[in-house]
Amino acid sequence: MSVKKVLITKQGKKFYAKNLDGDLHTQYGFIKKEDLKKAKEGSLLKSNTSKEFFIFSPFFIDLYRKIKRDAQIIPLKDIGLIIAEAGINKESKVLDAGSGSGALACFLASIAKEVATYEIREDFIEIVKSNLEFLGLKNVKIRNKDIYKEIEDKNIDAIILDVPEPWLAIENCSKALKPGGFLVSYSPSVPQVIDFVNAARKNESFVYLKTIEIIEREWEVEERRVRPKSKGIGHSGFLSFARKVQ
Repeated sequence: MSVKKVLITKQGKKFYAKNLDGDLHTQYGFIKKEDLKKAKEGSLLKSNTSKEFFIFSPFFIDLYRKIKRDAQIIPLKDIGLIIAEAGINKESKVLDAGSGSGALACFLASIAKEVATYEIREDFIEIVKSNLEFLGLKNVKIRNKDIYKEIEDKNIDAIILDVPEPWLAIENCSKALKPGGFLVSYSPSVPQVIDFVNAARKNESFVYLKTIEIIEREWEVEERRVRPKSKGIGHSGFLSFARKVQ
């Protein structure tokens, strides 16, 4: 699958042109392939029903929203907090486990220097490979390894755990992280948070920082009529942060 162009209406409705060799059909009519091919970036196109669309080449976030998904992925609201709290940047070496569909690894790879992703299921690894190829990312190392047993990579700036029993990986993480590096646990349930935080506090290599939950609520804005939308993104997971000190 590829995405050649993104089209967006003035109301914010998006459509993806996967190729430019055929007409693009939408709920607002179709746009001719000839118009798609000759359109300049940011130009305005009209469908056969005179609906207007702006057209441009896809950004990373447009492509990211089209990746294959099997395992439940960490939502963007939580990925943003992980990046901000751990200070992940273009010089960072990051590790995540387990990979699942590779969504977190892909997003981190778009900003970090190097990413290693650990996964024990080979079917998930194939999905990760497909998503990396789709996004054109070359800085991700896929490890078919159990993070509870071994971490091959060393001198890591941040490790993010999205595994059922993150407390079992703490000792291995302490050996892989550089001093000052961040350990982040993403868990959906309170008992997982309790066990991780208690284990982190008992480990002399770490200082426990905090646990956070983010609730996202989108708002409708129409002239002066402003109200929250009835549906929002409620609980997805708890994020617990610790920092290696020795």
